[in-house]
Amino acid sequence: MTDDLFSYASSQQPDPEKRIAELSAELERHNQLYYQEAEPEITDAEYDALMNELKRLEKKSPELARSDSPTQRVGGAPLEHFDQIAHLVPMLSIEDIHELKPEELERIADPSATSADNLKDWYARLEKNLGQKNVAVTIEPKIDGVAVSVVYRDGLLDYAATRGDGATGDDITQNVKTIKSIPLKLPTGSPETFEVRGEVFMPNDDFAKLNDRRDEAGETAFVNPRNATAGTLKQLDPKLVAARPLDCIFHSYGFVEKAPYTNVSEFQHTLREYNLRCSAWFHKATNAEDLLECVRKLNRDRHGFAYATDGAVIKVDDLVLHNVLGATSKHPKWACAFKFLPEQKETQLKDITIQVGRTGVLTPVAELEPVFVSGTTVSRATLHNQDEIDRKDVRIGDTVIVEKAGEIIPAVVKVIAEKRSSTSEPFNLYNFVSGVCPSCLGPIEQQEGFVAWRCTNFACPAQAVTRVKHFASRKALDIDGLGTAVAEKLVENSIIRTTLDLFELQADSLAELLLDPAQLEGKESKPRRLGEKKAKLITDSLDKSRQTPLGKWIYAMGISQIGESAAREIARLHKNLSEVAESEILRDLAELPGFDGLSVSKRKKENHPRLAKYQIESELGPVAAQHIITFFNSEAGKHVLEKLASHGIDPQSENYDPEKSTAQKSDSDIAGKTFVITGTLSKPRPEFKKIIEAAGGKVSGSVSAKTDYLLAGEKAGSKRTKAESLGVIILDELAFEKLAR
Repeated sequence: MTDDLFSYASSQQPDPEKRIAELSAELERHNQLYYQEAEPEITDAEYDALMNELKRLEKKSPELARSDSPTQRVGGAPLEHFDQIAHLVPMLSIEDIHELKPEELERIADPSATSADNLKDWYARLEKNLGQKNVAVTIEPKIDGVAVSVVYRDGLLDYAATRGDGATGDDITQNVKTIKSIPLKLPTGSPETFEVRGEVFMPNDDFAKLNDRRDEAGETAFVNPRNATAGTLKQLDPKLVAARPLDCIFHSYGFVEKAPYTNVSEFQHTLREYNLRCSAWFHKATNAEDLLECVRKLNRDRHGFAYATDGAVIKVDDLVLHNVLGATSKHPKWACAFKFLPEQKETQLKDITIQVGRTGVLTPVAELEPVFVSGTTVSRATLHNQDEIDRKDVRIGDTVIVEKAGEIIPAVVKVIAEKRSSTSEPFNLYNFVSGVCPSCLGPIEQQEGFVAWRCTNFACPAQAVTRVKHFASRKALDIDGLGTAVAEKLVENSIIRTTLDLFELQADSLAELLLDPAQLEGKESKPRRLGEKKAKLITDSLDKSRQTPLGKWIYAMGISQIGESAAREIARLHKNLSEVAESEILRDLAELPGFDGLSVSKRKKENHPRLAKYQIESELGPVAAQHIITFFNSEAGKHVLEKLASHGIDPQSENYDPEKSTAQKSDSDIAGKTFVITGTLSKPRPEFKKIIEAAGGKVSGSVSAKTDYLLAGEKAGSKRTKAESLGVIILDELAFEKLAR
């Protein structure tokens, strides 16, 4: 890495087109080092600096942005729907040969027969159909993912599609471009048209982390990695896909002009030459016994793979023989998949314990009699939530069947009801913890629409890391340098217990904080110091945050039911934090009867004299108001006020508006109106949203009869069609600017 890449901002700027080409090549080189070779040369921060510079240049000169630019990895504008695309060559599925279940083995006539006989029969038919013995076949893992086809033209990624019905699939090009292990450009000399096929999947560890985050957020956990991958690829917003940890391994091809290979083994070599990931586990066999041994070896080895597998794929190696054997309307005759059964074991559920996650979600965990399953000893398995326990009728003391979901996550599959003893105990989470958080003895609640119970105590130690990260986020106090690694070490070393302890940090002692070493493919480095430069960045940013406006401070506290909009509205109605804590307005809002949490703007002010005296029609509803009051009446809330006072921090509102009511703003055509934003516009959608909300309007995500205006850019799609059918006023940017004046 040359120094001029980092000194560019302070030196004389070269030609933008040349600089964009330099940055693109450098970033792609680092992508290959990281994803293909596992030998990164630079830190994540240095990589981000290069990427951000490229983004700035492309934004300034959009005509210079290339289709294979590394910036394509972060995702473009949300799609209205997926277009359909016809495959160049039909995308057939592979015929399954299932491993026999124990009960099936018991029913067959020959008790000496095994599941392997199915595979022997397939190989025997192969030899018979070809009229030759010792046919060479290849064996590779059957990845439990989502099949995709990626087409390169003249070396550039042209499009990507799902299997669909085999003839036509969904165009998921923008989503696939966010997968960093898939190259956007092939090396010089690749075929003019090269259609490569593979499986998009979610690595095991990343899947586990994603499910942990969903559990902690009170969301339904994904059943297995394939389920998570399929759900991700169906997202219409590529930015959401970019945030998910997807990967891809290629294993076959479709239409290829002048293929540079003559057998499957050579094709594997071609994939590596083109930086297209393929399976590292790859074997060949030339007779039935060798084939069976390879399949058995794969079944043993697969438990150590970074991804979920559910079988072995066997292919005839010679491509000439593929044409000889041909295909049915559904399957090629030169390949098959031997499906492995998930290993299940019987054990006893000895107890259920409660784990308090980083977001305060209480998760029940099954404590099991240790049992060896799919390569490891399992003694614990998440039960996710009370609904899951009720659905499976899981009780303490039950005999249960355990497997690893997707061969990864220990899961209780079912209860063996006939083995249930009279001493088995039903489980109720709320009663079990006596209605309080087991970590801090604070209050717990179950939010409407969620299945999880959550601790609401601001000072709960189990939530410290997550609260610090939220507190320091850009939408909150925007503390530079205070990321996950630093937050975890501050809490782990008991340097801080709550977010407000951050203001007691000193730069010199913070510089000595030891962070965990980076670990890649088993390579470890020593723990590293945070350092003086980064420590000062954090403490300077904390000092600056003392002047952060009230609305962001309220949002930073992470109070239940209080998002950005609610926090901004609370700040509009109060001068400072002390007023919020003693707010008569909030008490009046919270005590409004019979409105089921609907916002006050849905009702006529004149019917509510207690609100009319404040001359407001607030978007803040009774539920949110009650949560604010509960928070500041709690020990956690009192702790916040005391801590802030001790640090001399008194957040002030920057949008306090005691005089103006919605009625007084009626001369604005935006106030009180609901907007939907769609299509490609000259500025990011959040900028238009900010203008609308500042003028008293509201932005919704979907068009309905309650929508007043649709701000539509190019490629507005289905939202424009729906708006036209409902008679909603449609604005282009020029019309919107006139309305906003």
